[in-house]
Amino acid sequence: MIIKNIAIIGAGVMGQGVSYQFAKYNYNITLIDIADSALENARKNIRNIERLDKMLHKSTSNVNVLDKITFTSDLSTLSTADFIIENITENITLKETLYQKIKAHIADHALLAVNTSAVSITRLASFLKHPQNVMGIHFMNPVHLKPTVEVIKGYHTTSETIDATQELLQAVNMTGVVVNDMPGFISNRVLMLTVNEAVFALQDGVAGAADIDKIFRECFGHKMGPLETADLIGLDTILYTLHVLLSSYNDTKFRPAPLLTKMVDAGLHGRKSGEGFYKYN
Repeated sequence: MIIKNIAIIGAGVMGQGVSYQFAKYNYNITLIDIADSALENARKNIRNIERLDKMLHKSTSNVNVLDKITFTSDLSTLSTADFIIENITENITLKETLYQKIKAHIADHALLAVNTSAVSITRLASFLKHPQNVMGIHFMNPVHLKPTVEVIKGYHTTSETIDATQELLQAVNMTGVVVNDMPGFISNRVLMLTVNEAVFALQDGVAGAADIDKIFRECFGHKMGPLETADLIGLDTILYTLHVLLSSYNDTKFRPAPLLTKMVDAGLHGRKSGEGFYKYN
């Protein structure tokens, strides 16, 4: 399958990162969001990602990334896409509403990837006309610095869809690890337990946030500790994912720490809000 045109739905942090990564490798990108302010913010942030990537990480791409990206709120532009990546909030109701709107615009040959860390690919695929063309890709943040992703195979996902997805990822210097569709897949099924237990340890006064993270960095060689990771991901996202896992598995091991819920209620969402377990300028 030849893929030239990629549509990305959702212009938040992940949508910006995914847009940059594929545009850098000369794909035609359509970035779609319902809010003009989100699109304008995405334009500014993608320009900054490109500047820093070239300055700090020595990107050798000679592509002017913004020349490859069309910013729009028009869902009908999906009709020209060979590959669609959906990045909206991880809320099954919101996603179902979106899929009901977009299914009439998606070309029969187009593949759709759900950029998700927990939501069922099989369930989302059932909302579309061609569930065999749907798979999950769990990108990590920041996308251009995290070259390995989970590729999630739903119940109806064909091997042809997985193969085409793997070829596309390889074309942008990324690697996909194929996993089956279970809530949380591998990364978040394990990571959320670790983060949540670290919050419980902080809540119980076993150690402070800095010392908890230091143990993971210096004893286990992790680049970031669990609470630093939570701030990067977003505490609101962590909490929502835990709720999804708790509901999906009906297992109390996924119950969110009360401190995590309190912090989210207080608007302490991590780096994106300026404060989480740490403060950011």
